[in-house]
Amino acid sequence: MVLWVFAYGSLIWNPGFKADEKILGYIKDYRRVFDLACTDHCGTPQFPARTCTLEAQEGAICWGRAYCVRGGPEKEKLAMEYLERRECEYDTKASVDFYTEEGESATPFLTGVLVFTSTPNNAINKYYLGPAPQEEMARQIAKAVGPCGNNRDYLFKLEKTMASIGEYM
Repeated sequence: MVLWVFAYGSLIWNPGFKADEKILGYIKDYRRVFDLACTDHCGTPQFPARTCTLEAQEGAICWGRAYCVRGGPEKEKLAMEYLERRECEYDTKASVDFYTEEGESATPFLTGVLVFTSTPNNAINKYYLGPAPQEEMARQIAKAVGPCGNNRDYLFKLEKTMASIGEYM
C-alpha cells in the first residue's frame, strides 16, 4: 500500500516526514481559506494564528503538492502518526482526486489522496474560526506568535510557495 497526502498549507514547504515522491498539482471543488485557528505552532490559545483549511466550493481548485510515502505499513504508520499530531486542529480527513493537468477534460493523476480538513462549524470543531473581515484577519495574523514562529511567516511562506508554482491565492 502507498500513502499519498495532499498539502495546501505549511506541509507544502515543510512536510516534516520523509516523502519518497512529491508532485505539484491541484484538487477540485475546494478552495483555501484562512479560517482555522492554530494554538500550538504559530499561535497560542490567547492569540490564535489563522491558518489554512479547505472550504468546499463547486468549481474551485486548490493548488498544492501531493506527497507519497512508500515502504510498507510501518513507514506509512509513522508518517500518519506524525501527521495526526501535527494536524490536530483538523477534525476531518477526506479522500480526493489529485490532478496535474488543467482543463475541463483533465483526468485524475491520482485517486484516494488523503487531505486534512476541518468542519466549518465552531460548535463541532473548536478550532474553526470562520470567515472574518480582511482587516480583522490581518490584525490577528500580525499579532499571533507561537513556539514555531509567527503567523506572518506562515502567510508569507505560503504566498512565496504558491507564487513559485505560478498560482496566486
